[in-house]
Amino acid sequence: MQGRVHSVESFGSADGPGVRYIVFLQGCPMRCRFCHNPDTWKAEGGELKSVNELLNEAERYSRYWRKDGGITVSGGEALAQIDFLLELFSEAKKRGINTCLDTSLAPFTHEGAWFQKFERLIDVCDLMLCDIKHIDAAAHRDLTGRDNANILDAFRYLDEKGQPIWVRHVLVPGITDADDSLRRTREFIASLSNVQRVEVLPYHTLGVFKWEDLGIPYTLGDVEPPTPEQTDRATKILRGELQI
Repeated sequence: MQGRVHSVESFGSADGPGVRYIVFLQGCPMRCRFCHNPDTWKAEGGELKSVNELLNEAERYSRYWRKDGGITVSGGEALAQIDFLLELFSEAKKRGINTCLDTSLAPFTHEGAWFQKFERLIDVCDLMLCDIKHIDAAAHRDLTGRDNANILDAFRYLDEKGQPIWVRHVLVPGITDADDSLRRTREFIASLSNVQRVEVLPYHTLGVFKWEDLGIPYTLGDVEPPTPEQTDRATKILRGELQI
């Protein structure tokens, strides 16, 4: 089986524990207004690679992984290529490689063959990094172009299954940093028993040039990245260290 790969990073240290080989898959159903990789959106893009090709390349760097490292598959949205992802992680586990999935959970559904594949994927996935883009449904739709009901449902399902997750939240000043939204997000996180870590990712503008190259209007042009103080405060709120 082959998958559409946007790019790889051989020495990643910010997408899961330890040093990791990161695979960015092509295709995403979301249209996040702060996305720094809009070139991953189209499903037909990228380079076709087989499971063995990717894992053979990854294992060239395995001496750096030590006990915590391994591979992380991101996107785009990796679950948009669930067949390839399932085969990749299944083969990785046969090789003794730690597996991590970075996902928005946007494709999640309880229905049909997709859900059966997702159940099997959990068995070969050591950790999931899961985004909460916005806790409010209407605000989530405005920010990403999609509803969040199935995403929150996915979080609850992963909790039921005991799948270890890290929760990630992109802090966009004026959009995702309101105290009420952060409080509600914290309450939702606190209702889950499988959360190992909560991370706040500061909004940045490093990918704006890609929007310009693709001729897509960038609607957050007036938004400045959060200050370290704003990021620290949001992190404390989401981790339950600061009550508001």
